[in-house]
Amino acid sequence: MREYLLCLAAAAAATYLLTPLARVLAIRFGAMAQVRDRDVHKSTTPRWGGLAMFGGLCVAVMVAAHLPLMSTIFNDRKQITALALGALIILALGLADDRWALDAPTKLVGQVLAASVMAMQGVTFVWLPINGTYILDPSLSVLVTVFVVLVSINAVNMVDGLDGLAASIVGVGAAAFFAYSYFLSVANGYQRAALATLVSAALVGVCAGFLPHNWYRARIFMGDTGSMLIGLMLAASSIMVTGQVDPGGVSGGALLPVFLPVLLPFSVLAVPLLDLILAVLRRTRSGRSPFAPDKLHLHHRLLALGHGQERAVLIMTTFTAVIAFGAVSTAFIPLWITVLAIAIAAVCLGMWVKHPPADAASIGALQEISG
Repeated sequence: MREYLLCLAAAAAATYLLTPLARVLAIRFGAMAQVRDRDVHKSTTPRWGGLAMFGGLCVAVMVAAHLPLMSTIFNDRKQITALALGALIILALGLADDRWALDAPTKLVGQVLAASVMAMQGVTFVWLPINGTYILDPSLSVLVTVFVVLVSINAVNMVDGLDGLAASIVGVGAAAFFAYSYFLSVANGYQRAALATLVSAALVGVCAGFLPHNWYRARIFMGDTGSMLIGLMLAASSIMVTGQVDPGGVSGGALLPVFLPVLLPFSVLAVPLLDLILAVLRRTRSGRSPFAPDKLHLHHRLLALGHGQERAVLIMTTFTAVIAFGAVSTAFIPLWITVLAIAIAAVCLGMWVKHPPADAASIGALQEISG
C-alpha cells in the first residue's frame, strides 16, 4: 500500500507543480476557452491543464519503476507500451482540439485510433460474464474494447462543465476502482491487476493535484486534453481488471460477486454516463446531432435549481462516491447491506438536491433565464 500511496503523492505533486507551466503555455499559444452561450465561466480561461495531468501520470510511472516491490508491474511491457501510445495519441488530439477546436468527426477518428492502438497491444476485454464465462474472439474483443473506451472518454468529456467537476468525479471513481484492484492484486495475488492498481492510484493523484488550480473560480481548465486523457486512463484500468480477471477463480469467491467486474466500470462512471445518455436522447429526439452542445446537462439543471457551482460539484461527486464505493463494497459485505446503505444515501442526496440554499433561489432563476 505504501508504494501505491507514494506514486499517488508523486502524481499529485507533479501535477500541482506543472499546472502553472501548462497555464503559461496555453496563454502563449492561444489555447484559451472563450465564453460561449452554453458556458458557465464568465471570463476567458486557459486550457491545456491536461498537459500537466499527463506529466503527473508519467512521474507516477517513473517513481513506480524505481520501487522494488512494484517491479512485477513492468514485466508486461506490452500493456505499458499500449497505455503510453494511447495516452500520447489522446494528448496530441486534445492539445490540437483545445487550440483549434476540431470538428466532432476528427475527434472521433482520433479517439478510435487511440483505443484501437491500445486494444491491438493487448489492453482488451478477453471475456464477458455471459452464460458463465464467454471468451471473446480477437475481432470482437477489439470492438468491445474500442466501444468502452469511446464511451468513457466522451462521458468524462461531456461532464466537464463546471470548475473542478470532472477532476472530482474521476478522482473519486478512480479511488473506488483502486480499492477493488488493490484487493485483487494484493489480497488475492492477481498480478494482472497490479498495473490497473497503479494507474488508478496515479489518476487519484493527478486529479487531486489539479483540483487546487481548477476549483471555483478556476485559473485553468483541463480542456479536452485532460478530460479525454483521464477518460482513457479510467477505461484502460477498468479493462485491465474487469475484462481479464475471472472472478470465479479468485480465492474467497463468495466475497467477489460474478457481476461486479461488469458493474464496477459503469458505477464509477455512473454520473457521466447518465449525463451522456440523456444528452444523446435529448438531442436526437429534437433532430440534432448527438455531439451538438446545449445547456441542459445535469450540472446546468442543478444550477437552475439554485445550487452554486461548488455545491453542484459536491452533489454530483457525492452521487459518484455512493454508487462507486457501493459497488466495491459488495466484494466485502453482504449485498443487502450495500443496497440498504445506497438507498438511504440516495434519499438523503435527493433531499439535498431538492432543497438548495434559501438565498440561492434567485440565483438559480437568473441562471435559468440567462441559459
